[in-house]
Amino acid sequence: MPSAQDLIDEASGCVALGDLAAAALLYREATRLDPQNFDAWHSLGMALMRDGQHQAALGPALMATDLRPNDLLAWTALSQLHVRMGHIAEAETAKANARILSLGGKIARDGPP
Repeated sequence: MPSAQDLIDEASGCVALGDLAAAALLYREATRLDPQNFDAWHSLGMALMRDGQHQAALGPALMATDLRPNDLLAWTALSQLHVRMGHIAEAETAKANARILSLGGKIARDGPP
């Protein structure tokens, strides 16, 4: 049985070949195997967004920011997704979080207080 990382690697190959639907299926299976895997969630959201499935991409994109609240790329991708969906207020909020991170700030504390 392949690991979540094996599935992510295979999905990345599908993205490189332009097969976003196959990639999304593999990324989704990776999230099922390892629900805490940031790369699987983030990549699933990106594949769905690139495939024009904006509503389907929203859950994975939000999960990525939940798993890594201080990840600049996750917030940037979420902002882009909200823009494509016409959710301007949400896009601005995500963009602001990305800006905070780009300046060296934090959105959430890393680890326990």
